[in-house]
Amino acid sequence: MSQMIFVNLPVKDLEASKAFWGKLGYSFNPQFSDDTAACMIISDTIFAMLLTEPKFKEFTAPGKEIADATRTSEVLLALSAESREKVDELADGALAAGGSAAKDTMDYGTMYGRSFTDPDGHHWEVMWMDPAAIEG
Repeated sequence: MSQMIFVNLPVKDLEASKAFWGKLGYSFNPQFSDDTAACMIISDTIFAMLLTEPKFKEFTAPGKEIADATRTSEVLLALSAESREKVDELADGALAAGGSAAKDTMDYGTMYGRSFTDPDGHHWEVMWMDPAAIEG
């Protein structure tokens, strides 16, 4: 079995978060979802667990506050894309679905990326890298 990663993110409104990511084409695994959590499928081995803030607190160390991602940096989440066009498609979709632009477009020729924040302020990067530049 391949190693998997589950990125746990606190959300203020689970249904709004599910709607946002659903508009971007992501689906959810009902086996690991309920009224306090939604398991968003990013790939066969990568998942984002969208957890209501009370549920998220069940997993954190006692006494630790949940970061307000709209006011402070907590984590940068980066997704790869198969082309520059796919970068734009996902970023434009995020903006149309209610996300906000996080930074200016990054265009280094062999690497291209855009970023956005989701409705809870989590910072997402979408990057494409030229396979020819990686190989050689």
